[in-house]
Amino acid sequence: MNQPSIAGIAPFFIVRDVTVALAFYSEKLGFEAVFKEPAHDPFFAIVQRDGAMIFLKAVNADPHPNRKRAADARWDAYVGTPDPDKLATEFISRGAVFTSPLQDTHDGLRGFELEDADGYLLFFGRPR
Repeated sequence: MNQPSIAGIAPFFIVRDVTVALAFYSEKLGFEAVFKEPAHDPFFAIVQRDGAMIFLKAVNADPHPNRKRAADARWDAYVGTPDPDKLATEFISRGAVFTSPLQDTHDGLRGFELEDADGYLLFFGRPR
């Protein structure tokens, strides 16, 4: 039986300042803001790059990345990419700083990790 496909998934991050978060994702990672509400001084936004989307919302709460709740649950998002080496080179040219460098991980992945402006950890990679 053919299952319907799923095109993607979008994490929903609570952020301190949507404008700051938008600047990080667009300038450092090449995402595009596809929605902002309101358009001036937004409290909610959606960024997208290819099939990856992230929802960003400022509320009266501090961001709470996974690793602050459980040290062994580091990543807040896994972002699949067929060529992590090429993507790492692009991100470095944009001034992104990695929390873990491009490498083959102990759990069978190849990729790198970085922290966004609110402390969320994203892993960009693929299975080896």
